[in-house]
Amino acid sequence: MILLGSGELGREVAIEAQRLGCEVLAVDRYEGAPAHQVADRQAVIDMTDPVQLRDLIEAELRRPCAKLLVVPEIEAIVTSELALLEAEGVHVVPTARATVLTMDREGIRRLAAEQLSLPTSPYRFCDSEQELAAAVEEVGVPCVVKPVMSSSGKGQSVVRELSGAQAAWTYSQEQGRTGAGRVICEGFVDFDYEITLLTVRHAGGTSFCAPIGHIQVDGDYRESWQPQQMTDAALAQAKKVAQTVTDELGGYGLFGVELFVRGDEVLFSEVSPRPHDTGMVTMATQALSEFAIHARAILGLPVPAGDIALGSPGASCVVLADADISNPVILGVDEALSSADGLDVRIFNKPDARPGRRMGVVLATAGDADTARDIARAAAAKITVSAG
Repeated sequence: MILLGSGELGREVAIEAQRLGCEVLAVDRYEGAPAHQVADRQAVIDMTDPVQLRDLIEAELRRPCAKLLVVPEIEAIVTSELALLEAEGVHVVPTARATVLTMDREGIRRLAAEQLSLPTSPYRFCDSEQELAAAVEEVGVPCVVKPVMSSSGKGQSVVRELSGAQAAWTYSQEQGRTGAGRVICEGFVDFDYEITLLTVRHAGGTSFCAPIGHIQVDGDYRESWQPQQMTDAALAQAKKVAQTVTDELGGYGLFGVELFVRGDEVLFSEVSPRPHDTGMVTMATQALSEFAIHARAILGLPVPAGDIALGSPGASCVVLADADISNPVILGVDEALSSADGLDVRIFNKPDARPGRRMGVVLATAGDADTARDIARAAAAKITVSAG
């Protein structure tokens, strides 16, 4: 297995794949990434460079191997090259088309809204500051501006006044994960809550995890909890939307489908064809975490049918750095773990820190999700990221 992306999510995928007998080559842009520390082999390349990506995959194809899987775990990959490699017979998870469409917010939004006729927020795509100013006026404020080729909130901002288009454009061009380029201007949705519905396509059909509620700050995950309470009608509609999108994308694996919910109405937001950051809560709430389920699905192994059982309500809360630090030290884990029963802490062991970077996550279980959220949040507050 070639794991393209070796962060905290990739680390868990690597562990689960190894448990099922896979040899894992973990790839990232820097040495010492979390999955590098557990994988069988490691590589450092620029995954946005088509030559470097092709050279690495072709070298692996020359090694003796029963079956080679290319498993993208981040967005910053030259997906067009994956599509070419897939056409040559390389197995890309779930499919190269899925990675191409979901990395590009324009591709997945047009697929959902214009081809599949799913309800979404109002949106416009823009290639210049002038086009964005016109889009903000048309969509209305407040609205969100996001680079079409970015993730985890990079380059994303909220425009609250018509005059804010210029600053939003500049920020998107300077802070987007893959550099300057096209943006989406997305109107605010008056929703009651938003969820991630982990949807699994596997050899036996499609299965769903219990809905996950979450809080994001500037487009990046901060807390999640499972289950998110929903009406039966809203949950049924959420499953319908999620299956419609994932069936169109195809392939086997776990998809993180993000949805807005207001009453019984469900609106499509985004989808990731891989384990989702908000789904880290499943390491506490489910016997099979999202990572274990993903590994089973992509290997063609059995996955529980229908609704995947929830073991206990639970929550997760991230541990963030607040400064630039090389070789950071994580303090307060003992205090966090002793603060309540039903707690677990996962430190990601990233070799450097920067303001807002996720360095770990606290997992909590309790009799209900709200109590678990309180426990996880209080425990996470006890953990700090410090210079050695």
